Amino acid sequence: MAALRFYKSLIAPFYKVRGDARTLRHEAIPAHRGMITDRNGEPLAISTPVVTLWANPQELPQDAIQRVMLAQALGMTLNDFEARVARFSEHEFMYLRRQMTPAAAQQILDLRTPGVYPQREYKRYYPAGEVAAQLLGVTNVDDIGQEGLELSYQPYLAGHPGQRRVIKDRRGRLVRELGVINEAQPGGELTLAIDQRIQYMAYRELRAAVAENEADGGVLVMMDARTGEVLAMANLPSYNPNNRAGLDPRGLRNQALVDVFEPGSVMKPLAMAAILESGVVDRDVIVDTSPGWMRLDQFTIRDFRNYGELDLAGILEKSSNIGMSRLALQLSETAIWEKYNQLGLGQAPGTGFPGESTGSLPAPVRWSRSERAALSYGYGLSVSAVQLASAYTALANEGVRLPLLYFAFLSLLKAFLRYRLLWLMICSIF
Repeated sequence: MAALRFYKSLIAPFYKVRGDARTLRHEAIPAHRGMITDRNGEPLAISTPVVTLWANPQELPQDAIQRVMLAQALGMTLNDFEARVARFSEHEFMYLRRQMTPAAAQQILDLRTPGVYPQREYKRYYPAGEVAAQLLGVTNVDDIGQEGLELSYQPYLAGHPGQRRVIKDRRGRLVRELGVINEAQPGGELTLAIDQRIQYMAYRELRAAVAENEADGGVLVMMDARTGEVLAMANLPSYNPNNRAGLDPRGLRNQALVDVFEPGSVMKPLAMAAILESGVVDRDVIVDTSPGWMRLDQFTIRDFRNYGELDLAGILEKSSNIGMSRLALQLSETAIWEKYNQLGLGQAPGTGFPGESTGSLPAPVRWSRSERAALSYGYGLSVSAVQLASAYTALANEGVRLPLLYFAFLSLLKAFLRYRLLWLMICSIF
């Protein structure tokens, strides 16, 4: 009896712990990545369940027929399969195929090859394909954001994996599930201000314009001037995020946010706003642009031709560099610079998008007359497409520029309440 009590109190627990160590396992439960949708609830990025097959090389059968059947099922030659197994021969883990469809993985599992095991995962799918690729970005094979919004909001979208306790046999096969330790917490969902229908049309028209002009690429940004919502953002060249074979790296860049350019004549309406607000120039003034050129600081400024006398509307209609220069030189040295600065040029857009550019708006220190004139017709500064689009909202919104808004407001609020990651953006809206 004393020996029995000794066994129950000391020996039995020891063997139980040893037995549990051999069969009891803690398995991760993958968290479902949050969906990204457009303003109407149409999916732009979704996660689908997939199966990754892995193997313990030390448990794989030595039988030649079984190895040939496994290699064929994996779509590999026997030589390639043997070389891969040999490379991992001293390890207990190697991937066979990543992110297979459940049906395709089951066909291989049905071979019942010793040492081959499934691992449940998720794979990101983008229904819009190349149409919104740069804005949404991509995830890697481990479902971690690498570009675009997928990267910017990785903590919010990813969620938190769970954990369960299971019993497995010596071959690693599931015998019984004992229970869930921690439930997986799915990632949050993002609802964009983008309208998928408008996005498709924008991409189609941009592609047609690039082809017609034999351009290397192009960018299109469409905003609601009353709300600041980005309704469409298209880039070329692009890529298919669902099939990245032969990917052109140029297609990864969201040119609308990352690339800057010297805007030129599209700045004339904004400079004209500064001219009118100054009160120095009468609205009915007539400007003589003859003879179609002028000299400033050893530089020659030209119009396309001699337009003669023009009113303010005519200067914009003819895109007259001479007319803009003559008006700009009547203003204070900093008047146009102050208007551009007020419209957000030379400043970060504050989108949180990776790699967003601030552009360049040089400080007005000892500017020459030619530099002041050049600023009025869009030279001597650089902007991104989204900065320019945002600045133009002031023309349609009673002089008030609205910050870029990528998300539907409720989506912003949910993200704020859950992770408090977006408070800077919310503050900028209000």
